[in-house]
Amino acid sequence: MVYQALYRVFRPRVFEDVVGQEHVTRTLQNAIMQNKFTHAYLFSGPRGTGKTSAAKIFAQAVNCQRGPALEPCNECEACKGILDGSISDVVEIDAASNNGVEQIRDIRDKVKYAPSVVTYKVYIIDEVHMLSIGAFNALLKTLEEPPQHVIFILATTEPHKIPLTIISRCQRFDFKRITQSDIVDRMETIVEKENLEVDSNALQAVALAAEGGMRDALSILDQAVSYSDGHVRLDDVLAVTGSVSQEKLSQIVKHMHHKEMKEALAMIDSLIQEGKDPGRFVLDLIYYLRDGLLYQASPDLENSLERAIVDDTFLMLVEELDSNWIQHSIKEWNICQQELRWTNSPKVFLEITVLKICGNAQSVANQQNPAGYEKLMEKISTLEKALEQVKSQSTHASQPAAQPQQRRNASGGKRTYKVPYERIRHVLSEATKPALQTMKSRWPDFMDQLKRRSAPAHATVQNSQPRAASDQTVIIAFRYEIHCSLALEHKETIELVLSEVIGQSVTFLPIPEEE
Repeated sequence: MVYQALYRVFRPRVFEDVVGQEHVTRTLQNAIMQNKFTHAYLFSGPRGTGKTSAAKIFAQAVNCQRGPALEPCNECEACKGILDGSISDVVEIDAASNNGVEQIRDIRDKVKYAPSVVTYKVYIIDEVHMLSIGAFNALLKTLEEPPQHVIFILATTEPHKIPLTIISRCQRFDFKRITQSDIVDRMETIVEKENLEVDSNALQAVALAAEGGMRDALSILDQAVSYSDGHVRLDDVLAVTGSVSQEKLSQIVKHMHHKEMKEALAMIDSLIQEGKDPGRFVLDLIYYLRDGLLYQASPDLENSLERAIVDDTFLMLVEELDSNWIQHSIKEWNICQQELRWTNSPKVFLEITVLKICGNAQSVANQQNPAGYEKLMEKISTLEKALEQVKSQSTHASQPAAQPQQRRNASGGKRTYKVPYERIRHVLSEATKPALQTMKSRWPDFMDQLKRRSAPAHATVQNSQPRAASDQTVIIAFRYEIHCSLALEHKETIELVLSEVIGQSVTFLPIPEEE
């Protein structure tokens, strides 16, 4: 028999197997038992969290010949037929490849007919956000008032791309990322059933790399089993995922704290040479430092640690490190993580971050020595006052000569941008904090898509940030006036990508940062 991947073999068959989504499964079970399930559902959440599996289990449960019951029996003809896809009344559609109006019209024409085998027709539309606007419009009326024998289940990883008119007609369930402990518990059950030899710390590493997705976790475990010699150890998982062991993370943190730049840079170079993923390394390091900070605050938070395993090395490191130093290091590595998204030379940014953190040890020491710090600040204040006096004297002396130069600059500049103050005031009067927060949260995705779509347009907005936003307009601050003019040359492209990312039509107004 052809080998099947673990995530296919152990795909949930009952609600109990849908790990970490009790808030969804319990509601669905109660609705089935009370015969109060609705005509349309929207399952949204990250990949690999059980959306499609829960949809199929729900389709089995409402059609089970032994129901109503909390779980489908998986033994009657209806349950077996839905599982193997032989019952045409339960249809699973991939909206990514069937996103046109014709496919939705075909569904609309067929829903009027009664089911041929089971009690309810169930349409499961996966990745529904990929449907076109025309397809959504074709689905709208049918979704609102379908026949009594039809149930729609829409699944998506990007609910913000679905029109509100569709969402308002569905009962929405948000699937959450599965916790690391739940992933480990599920994998332990699978390992036991498959008679696999896997170390507990290897399972922890798999769960961390999965980032809340059970399907990803089982895929990584499957890959680690193939890579190993029959016994999966931590090193096997690290080699497969590109992660870094806790021992090496501890060594790098120690070197940075002791200002041992040479040793820290040598370890960074060694990790890159070994083929470790720079992004994964930075993520592991941030979480490791975060765990140290939490454990310093309260050892009772041991169950909340994401990356660290509480051993002797970790305990010694937590006692040695200062909380201010840890916080500063996390901020620097977070900046590095953002920079890695836009560079083809990740090693350079890793090395720069190490140098920054090592060079900051003196400033941390100054904070711990208030007397010396205050003297230094007094000297700086004195020097600043003297510098201001020199500047004022030079300004008075050169003022007559500077005015003609300023006039020449004002008249001779090729790019002069006139700030549209009236339009900006109008936007500010309608601006809301939620709109700005939405814009900021989607800004990295916008930059990423713009870079793929148009490199020149991306270059013009690379050093910009949204400062205010209404439902239809966003005010973008640029570092210099010339950047505003350049951005307007690519206005159509920028607004098109921005509208696609936000999910609605958006225009922008550029303004220099100093304004």
